[in-house]
Amino acid sequence: MSQSGSKIILFHHTSLVTILRDDVPHIKFPNFWDLPGGGIEGDETPPAALVREVEEELGLELNLDHVVWEKTYVKATGLASYFFAAPISYEQMGQIKFGNEGQRWDLMPAERFCTRADAVPHFRSRVAEFFEQLARER
Repeated sequence: MSQSGSKIILFHHTSLVTILRDDVPHIKFPNFWDLPGGGIEGDETPPAALVREVEEELGLELNLDHVVWEKTYVKATGLASYFFAAPISYEQMGQIKFGNEGQRWDLMPAERFCTRADAVPHFRSRVAEFFEQLARER
């Protein structure tokens, strides 16, 4: 199984931190709303890639001890992507220093992300799955 990337749902109640991707033609899903995270490089583990990406994109030091959910999705091609979720406080959001990838970040209601035509399509269902599980546990 090959690894592709790690993404995280940084959530505050029923909202999540989202990133508006750059509007350039050479990337997948230009000008779409995305989740923090990205590609796994070299011999990185999925959690290590996530820590690096969150630092690069949001300037935050991700504490993996705060992760409350993780799931691996494997495509028919054998390519695996890794999803995590962790709570984020207003204080932590105030510490965000947006990096140089993407246009901006936003705290978006999960329901809105999951129904947007301009959210990365395969992430909408994964976000919905996480929030449905979270609601069942509460």
